Amino acid sequence: MTTLDQIIDDFAFLDEWEDRYRYVIELGKALPEMPDAKRTSENKVQGCASQVWLATQATGDPEDPVLLFEGESDAHIVRGLVAIVLTIYSGKRASEISRLDAIVTFSKIGLIEHLSTQRANGLRSMIRRIKNEAETRLAA
Repeated sequence: MTTLDQIIDDFAFLDEWEDRYRYVIELGKALPEMPDAKRTSENKVQGCASQVWLATQATGDPEDPVLLFEGESDAHIVRGLVAIVLTIYSGKRASEISRLDAIVTFSKIGLIEHLSTQRANGLRSMIRRIKNEAETRLAA
């Protein structure tokens, strides 16, 4: 999987937005397929115009678990956004996830202002879902 630093560097290298969108699509294509069994209504992210699913697995310390996320979308660009979001959050402790704001990263790479309103709202819904999952695990 591509690292967040590599994604940020690649965005800085690409001058044209058309090339950046193609890169987002490529990130989505590299995302592992989510098994059909995990594409459930429980894993579906509400508030996204496209269909988006997020599945969570917690490991380690139950008081501050490491959260591993799987994601999927039926739209190419959104699938790429899912890949970036998972790069930011997956594999981190719940306490760290609750402090991280992926919108800052999306702003840093200049992507947030190039998303349609629907895609930006969907992105925020994904982030909210992940942060809520982290906060729920911390409160348990």
